[in-house]
Amino acid sequence: MSFTLHGLAVSEGIAIGQANLVSSATLKISRVAISPRRVEKEIARFDDALARTRKELMAIKASPSDSSTDIGAFIDLHLMLLSDAELTEAPREIIRTRLCNAEWAVSMQMENLVRQFEQIEDIYLRERSIDVRQVAERIIRKLASRSGRFAQRAGKTLRSAPVDARIIVAHDISPADIMSIKDTDYASFITDVGGATSHTAILARNMALPAIFGLHNASELIRDMETLIVDGSRGVVIVDPDDAVLDEYRARKARLEREHSKLKLLKTARAVSLDRVKVDLLANIKDLDDIQPVLESGAEGIGLFRSEFLILGRANALPGENEQFDAYRTVVEAMGRRPVTIRTFDLGNDKNLLPVEDYANQKRNPALGLRSIRLSLADPQTFQAQLRAILRASALGQVRILIPMLSHAHQIEQTFAALDQAKSSLREDKIAFDENIPVGAMVEVPASALSLGVFLRRFDFLSIGTNDLIQYMLAVDRSDEQVSPLYSPLHPAVLSLIAATIRQAAKAGIPISICGEIAGDPHLTRLLLGMGLRQFSMRSGQIPAVKQRIKQSNVSKLAPSVRRLLRSDDASKIMAGIERMNR
Repeated sequence: MSFTLHGLAVSEGIAIGQANLVSSATLKISRVAISPRRVEKEIARFDDALARTRKELMAIKASPSDSSTDIGAFIDLHLMLLSDAELTEAPREIIRTRLCNAEWAVSMQMENLVRQFEQIEDIYLRERSIDVRQVAERIIRKLASRSGRFAQRAGKTLRSAPVDARIIVAHDISPADIMSIKDTDYASFITDVGGATSHTAILARNMALPAIFGLHNASELIRDMETLIVDGSRGVVIVDPDDAVLDEYRARKARLEREHSKLKLLKTARAVSLDRVKVDLLANIKDLDDIQPVLESGAEGIGLFRSEFLILGRANALPGENEQFDAYRTVVEAMGRRPVTIRTFDLGNDKNLLPVEDYANQKRNPALGLRSIRLSLADPQTFQAQLRAILRASALGQVRILIPMLSHAHQIEQTFAALDQAKSSLREDKIAFDENIPVGAMVEVPASALSLGVFLRRFDFLSIGTNDLIQYMLAVDRSDEQVSPLYSPLHPAVLSLIAATIRQAAKAGIPISICGEIAGDPHLTRLLLGMGLRQFSMRSGQIPAVKQRIKQSNVSKLAPSVRRLLRSDDASKIMAGIERMNR
């Protein structure tokens, strides 16, 4: 009988295939009492499992794959956790003091750490409990001599079904597990747990595989070999669809694939509307592995280099000035004459450097705490090292500095004072840099949007960070599945504030872009064009679709339609108006 499941859409696309149920992530471990004389042998078993787990992860990381660069950082994090005393020394102590088997000791310590993580309100840190569980379970499987993470139920293998597409159905799945079956012809994966910021979700998007997480009990409701439709754009799984639904989705899938092929031809085309309005399409990057996709996308530059990703997962080891300079130089030289906008470290909320044992000690409201520019100003030495590294890179190309989460005038003055200090120190050291390097500000706090005058007077350009701006305006964590339906970029108040910010910047002659997720959504491209936005920054893979929408638009006709739309305080009418604009 056909039925539908709804979850969190983490990677767009449509997949049609047969379900391949994999073993549950929750391993049932029994406590086995051991005698004191067996303690050292049990610890030796545990040490051997650790060594084999480490060897397995290293092999996965070293294996050739198109996705190996994407997953390298994730494997490094799991290797780091594998060396953490909380997962290595603590189980040994449990074996000694409680005279138990190693499997149970690892399981108990895993649950202890997971409980600590789950007490944290911040969604990104809370989801790091997934990494802890995945590493611990990998150790347990080695102790239990389970050779494969994806041992299918009823002893079947992933290749046993006579179909072209296979869809993995699991309680949970790790990035390393995805790599371990990279040669299997799977088209999608869905899980009971997980969120949009999990490493597996990031990997799914990088691999362009439709994926839905947070389905709760899909692995219990779906039967092995059952036909599934995964609609990764809507977060919908259709189980055992009838012929009419199958035909409809096959047609939609074919249409999407044709559109995707056509979009590739737009790489060298300029983003110019039907009425000759030129729009700049820039790319967001997080690390050096993103450079090649940016170059292949036809992006006109880097609109947002999330510099904090250079240091995440490094066990609290901050890179020095020279290491940062080398990374920035690599990006600047690769981009040639195209601009590169480097945002200073945006740490402290969803991105953290603390070791495992300190995560539970975080503030209860990290999104409102010491983060981003607040953290940089509180740590002048680290801030100076980053500013000097960025300034040095500015001698090699068109570099711009972007400051996140500013909300007060005194923060602006402190930031420019720090920048002046960095420039002065470089002059003393006779190191070249761009004396007139452009400096911009993120508009991602409602206070900054509502007091924009001081920003327009002091900065060379602005960038609206809609992801945080929407969350702060609506008091909604979009990654929390319990309230995520309330997160809406089309809320009348949100649109009104964004439009007013764009309008004020244009009046003052200050360039302004949007670098949040809405910039890469082609369904909202015409809305933003009608607001007056002329610079978009997004993931490189989103550029072709947005470029196509721009080339099919008449901006002069959009502006009055958008003005009328923004006068409405009814979100449903706004959505209907956007649909009309996109016809």
